Amino acid sequence: MARALYIHWPFCLKKCPYCDFNSHVRDGVDIGLWQAALLADMRHEAEIAAGEPLDSIFFGGGTPSLMPPALVANLLAEAERLWGFDPAIEITLEANPSSVEAGNFAALAAAGVNRVSLGIQSLEEDSLQFLGRLHGAEEALRAVATAQRHFARVSIDLIYARPGQTPDAWQAELARALALGTDHMSLYQLTIEPNTRFATDVRRGEFAPLEDDPAADLFTLTQELAEAAGLPAYEISNHARPGQASRHNLTYWRYHDYCGIGPGAHGRRQKAATERHKKPENYLAATEAQRHGIRTERNLSESEQASEALLMGLRLAEGVDLAAIGHRFGIGRAALVNQARIDLHVSLGLVRYEADRIAVTRAGMPLLDALLGEIVADGLVSA
Repeated sequence: MARALYIHWPFCLKKCPYCDFNSHVRDGVDIGLWQAALLADMRHEAEIAAGEPLDSIFFGGGTPSLMPPALVANLLAEAERLWGFDPAIEITLEANPSSVEAGNFAALAAAGVNRVSLGIQSLEEDSLQFLGRLHGAEEALRAVATAQRHFARVSIDLIYARPGQTPDAWQAELARALALGTDHMSLYQLTIEPNTRFATDVRRGEFAPLEDDPAADLFTLTQELAEAAGLPAYEISNHARPGQASRHNLTYWRYHDYCGIGPGAHGRRQKAATERHKKPENYLAATEAQRHGIRTERNLSESEQASEALLMGLRLAEGVDLAAIGHRFGIGRAALVNQARIDLHVSLGLVRYEADRIAVTRAGMPLLDALLGEIVADGLVSA
């Protein structure tokens, strides 16, 4: 049974040039129509995967802080009716730090949101303009302060390894962010994703991404500074004080079941992978015709699930328990991982391997994608 629910709100005021998420700009949004669609989609998932109280709900986007608080309240009320809530449920909403959206924080908290993730992205004005953000640095600082007054838990996102960024500049900016006193930070290196405006800009030679070696140096600096401030990395890009890790995101990384509703949302429940229609208009048409927004749903093989569990779990500082994964999916260790490559990377200090648990070290994390390709056994998905 799924104990986590993801709700996707696809609308933004503007498409950021680095973003490859399912986000759309529309002149107007019919809130009543969208409430009906999301409620129908939610009820479909509950018929299949309810049975235990929800531990977490995550409103992602897009820009969920553009949702009317009354809509958030209605969705939460229906989720509680369908599943029930764990007494310590974590309810997160992603928000932009504009003054308009921050003005809704009190109402969103009253609706039931108890954790907010603020897309600050930078505290430097020129970088905010480069990243296409609609807020300024001072506006971001005010939004953090407002969020800390209204929500029990606050996380902020920053993007670093920007073109030309130096260690001294990033150290100063990160120190300012750490001084804000939030209990969680998501610190992402700028990645040039296909089909984004930045990908076009790079192809045209308008700017050059930071090279790999300087980016790796900034990654190491980030880990050291965040840990010294009491927010060690628990995942490659996520840092938290003890007990403040994102419960919802741990559901993904520990490969537990979750339901996903809204345009483009993915889900994993009862061995099935689900994906909703991405385009808002297609999603609405689907929910009207079939009472859910699913575009594709297929059962995953045991080897596919094991592969996903490894790929997700090795992002975590805690790593994965190979014996537990093997037992869960009925796959022997030799078919899960390449032991010879593990031994090599242990000798290089890139991997830890103790008893049944394997984890990527801090030194190995900048090479995570390459390590995954070597650690996970060849042919696991096709086994």
